[in-house]
Amino acid sequence: MLRWSGIFLVIALIAAVFGFGGIMESAAGIAKILFYLFLILFVVSLITGRRKI
Repeated sequence: MLRWSGIFLVIALIAAVFGFGGIMESAAGIAKILFYLFLILFVVSLITGRRKI
């Protein structure tokens, strides 16, 4: 998921360089949502991680 966030971030940066505003905003929004989703899932997995007894 973090990889997809990075891919959409790169797409947003390339679109910004070439002047495609709508594509840039969409890709940046998707990248932001995926990054926050990744962070939430990461924190949840740290809290509820597997514990060996």
